[in-house]
Amino acid sequence: MKKSLLAEAQRYRKSIGTKNESSLHRTLKFQYTGEGGKNEVEVGEYVADGVRKNGEYIEVQTGSFAPLLKKVKKFASLGKVRIIHPVAAAKTIEVYDKDNKLLYKRKSPAHGSYWDIFDALLHAPLLPLIKGVTIEIALVEITEKRVKDGKGAWRRKGVSIQDKELSAWRESITLSKPKDYLRFIPFKKNEEFTVKSLSEKSKIKTDVSRRALYVLTKMKAVKRVGKKGNAWVYLRQK
Repeated sequence: MKKSLLAEAQRYRKSIGTKNESSLHRTLKFQYTGEGGKNEVEVGEYVADGVRKNGEYIEVQTGSFAPLLKKVKKFASLGKVRIIHPVAAAKTIEVYDKDNKLLYKRKSPAHGSYWDIFDALLHAPLLPLIKGVTIEIALVEITEKRVKDGKGAWRRKGVSIQDKELSAWRESITLSKPKDYLRFIPFKKNEEFTVKSLSEKSKIKTDVSRRALYVLTKMKAVKRVGKKGNAWVYLRQK
């Protein structure tokens, strides 16, 4: 899949897509749907990004999973569902003028990781428990195209984001069952841990650790078993 994603990305950018759909979203939607599948399929009141030849529903979601809840429940009642969550492990920013002339480009200091999945699940922590739902986190490199049109957010000084394109594929992991999420917990079954100890052992920020444990507790992959001072203590569930 990696080579074909890059080889066909340019063709997919020119394909028909929904309004305001990024090239990144469109590329992944077409590729994961695969040969023999269909894109933009109406399913009752909803529209699936794709339906594969084997009947699996495909949804590409870059942001929060909360808006997907009702849609995914509907699709899951009919068959298997695969949610593709692209995470930008590296990003190049290109800035253009109004005449589409490249002014400059730079590397973004931001680097995403598999831990970003807990941002997406923060307001939909029970989504992974829906039977038949698989989440695939795709680590990719992207090019973000911006234009100096004076219409963008103040923090970007009026520069608008025009598009996001896939520039390189790195790898992906698949999470199909609650126990698959235990890959994020580097502790043994009966070993107690806290937000801080998870942060230190996994080399992630404390806020990331806190969000992860919130989601994993809701999923019942881990449980709170008490406190040490002001810190909650956790154990793996399975």
